[in-house]
Amino acid sequence: MNCFLNLSRSVQRPNGLLRSLKQIRSASVLADNDQLPDTHQMLRKTCAEFAANELKPIAHDIDKEKRYPTEQVKKMGDLGLMGMDIPEQYSGAGMDYLAYAIAMEEISRGCASAGVIMSAHNSLYLGPIKAWGNDAQLEQYVKPFTGGTKVGCFALSEPGNGSDAGAASTTARLDGDHWVLNGTKAWITNSYEASATVVFATTDKAQKHKGISAFIVPMPTPGLTLGKKEDKLGIKASSTANLIFEDCRIPKENLLGEPGFGFKIAMTTLDAGRIGIGAQGLGIAQASLDCAIAYAKDRQAFGSPINKLQAVQFKLSDMACRIEASRLLVWRAARLKDAGHNFIKEAAMAKLFASETATYAAHQAMQVLGGMGYVSDMPAERHYRDARITEIYEGTSEIQRLVIAGRLLKEYD
Repeated sequence: MNCFLNLSRSVQRPNGLLRSLKQIRSASVLADNDQLPDTHQMLRKTCAEFAANELKPIAHDIDKEKRYPTEQVKKMGDLGLMGMDIPEQYSGAGMDYLAYAIAMEEISRGCASAGVIMSAHNSLYLGPIKAWGNDAQLEQYVKPFTGGTKVGCFALSEPGNGSDAGAASTTARLDGDHWVLNGTKAWITNSYEASATVVFATTDKAQKHKGISAFIVPMPTPGLTLGKKEDKLGIKASSTANLIFEDCRIPKENLLGEPGFGFKIAMTTLDAGRIGIGAQGLGIAQASLDCAIAYAKDRQAFGSPINKLQAVQFKLSDMACRIEASRLLVWRAARLKDAGHNFIKEAAMAKLFASETATYAAHQAMQVLGGMGYVSDMPAERHYRDARITEIYEGTSEIQRLVIAGRLLKEYD
């Protein structure tokens, strides 16, 4: 098929993959044996090549310099990766969520910072506008955002709340033809590069979580300022900062969905986003295993490579088992979403297990490398730092367990 030929040449010809993504968007069902269809295998290969050629070589430098990978994000846009499940009529690739999960894993395997930039943009910014936006909002805030030159962000968390998303203290009041926003949002990924953000604010305090509404806010805009860039443990090439709203006026038509729909929009967005973060954790875990195996094959001890030592082999085996189990969980959650089935429990399982696998695999890789794993000359220490956040953002591991238990207990009612 011609689309396979285009995919195989996509790293040299970015537009070829974008056309091919659109051609193969309908191939979204896995075979019964859980093997990927040919189209998704080719997508996976292409993303792996792009990550190896474009992301892995710069990952150390952009992490050290805390530098946003502008050129590489633009190339990701050229490849169709910055609007993967957005319909073609809005300049998206029109792919399914399985394809998104596959791409997220491979991009994160090359550079976890690039992975979170892609995840926050696709899942958290584009996702809710695609699901709840009207035609005018899709034209203005989605169509120009699929090419990699514009990214968006998602403003839910606040300094005083994270897991308690319903306790939003940011407010929005209607004043004529404008909404006026006041408050502070915290830990916002892509904040410094974003051209727009989806913001959640209380419009009716008496209704508590049912009084939260969602808004699309262009950036920059009067009344919205950015706090300092956070100095983070990992994913340093992505920006994280507070969004500070002080009498920020936005047009009345920038309300997303209906008044009071904000909490529902946020929760459904996070449900889908957890698949992406699960895939990011999976990519970090795979990169850790790659690093450990490469080092174990070359490092000599007691007259032979250390990959001959049973203790090292056990570590590699345990890492590989957890990674493969994580991959199947992520793919299963994506399949359910694509099929239109309820995937809340499965997405939480995928995010929980894959994120904890990322931390585990990164830890074990450092043990295999020994002292070399603790210095920045090797990528193991970066994987270790990058992995940790996957257990925190888009719902901590504790929240995932609550979600899983809640859904599980309902199944027994």
